[in-house]
Parts: sequence; C-alpha cells; structure tokens
Amino acid sequence: MRPSTAFPLHTGSRHESWLAHPPRAALPPGLLPWLKDAGSLTARIRARCTCFEVRVLCQRLAAVRRDEALLLGLRAGERAWLREVLLMADGRAVVFARSLLPRRNVRGAWNLFHGIGARPLGAALFSDPAITRLPLACRRLDAREARYHRAAAAFDRHAPGEALPRAIWARRSVFLLRGRALMVSEAFLPAILELPQ
Repeated sequence: MRPSTAFPLHTGSRHESWLAHPPRAALPPGLLPWLKDAGSLTARIRARCTCFEVRVLCQRLAAVRRDEALLLGLRAGERAWLREVLLMADGRAVVFARSLLPRRNVRGAWNLFHGIGARPLGAALFSDPAITRLPLACRRLDAREARYHRAAAAFDRHAPGEALPRAIWARRSVFLLRGRALMVSEAFLPAILELPQ
C-alpha cells in the first residue's frame, strides 16, 4: 500500500468529533496500539490468535450518518453500500467493522467490494499497492450514537453472557483507489484487550 496523499474529499465540519490523536488518559490500558497502528488490523489480530474469522452481519444499500456523508462527499440523503462484520479471534468477537462505499465507486475501482463475502476486506486493501490510506481518526462511541447500538446488537448476538461497556473506542480511515473512496471504521470490543500484545 502506498503512503497517503492529498484527497479532494470533505473532512467534515469544525464540529467533527473524530480525533486525529487518541487521548491517552481516556483510553483503557492496552488500547492505544490498536487505535494507532496504521497497518492491517486483520493481520494484527491474526498474528495474535489461532483461529481468525469474519462474520458478515449485513451488506446492502443504506443511509449513512451525517459525518460519514461529509467525509465521503455524499449529498444529503444519498445512500451507499454498507458492509458490517464482526472480526472473531478464537471464537470471540473483538472488532465491529463498518465499511461504506459510495454507489458511484462500486464499478471499476472497488468491484471487489461486492464479491468479498466472508473474506477479510483488510487483506484485500493491504495487498494492492495502488490503494492509499488516509490518516486514522478515532472516537469514543456511547449510547447517544447509533453506531454504538449497531455494535451492541451484534455483540449481544455473538457474545452471549458478556456485557458491552457503556462506551467503546473506534477508529476510521478512508482508502483511495484511483481517486475513489472507501471508508472503513473499526470499533474495538472488550476481548481485543485479551489478545497478546
């Protein structure tokens, strides 16, 4: 993957709550390396478990959040292809991942998005040197945030008996291929901290 370059997308309003640098004092111990590592999250998890799995929760056209629309340069009400998955390490859910691809970007550059199935998207993104990644941003998600509830619903179905904390941390970035954008966000679930450092 080539280093990131300038891009003609919106970065959000001045009220944007995604942060360029994680606030160390507010993070659970051990989470900072997961938030800051610009490499493949899939590869990082695989290196720390025996059995890695992607569980696809949905893949469909969907409305996007306002901050996501701003980031991707979408018009108000414009829908995008949504893919939500759980990344599983040794049978435990460790990450809730949400990917968004504007419909106009599906043909050509990002045609892999539709046929990827249960394969990890990260493996495809980091294997193509033509793809660039823009800087990571992070955010604390809680019950005031719809994405927290989507992660919580998936967690409840796949981690019976475990409780999701009142807040979780997520990171996101935009990947570019021939100037066309794909956004990936990754919310870290409690079991991520149980993986070896």
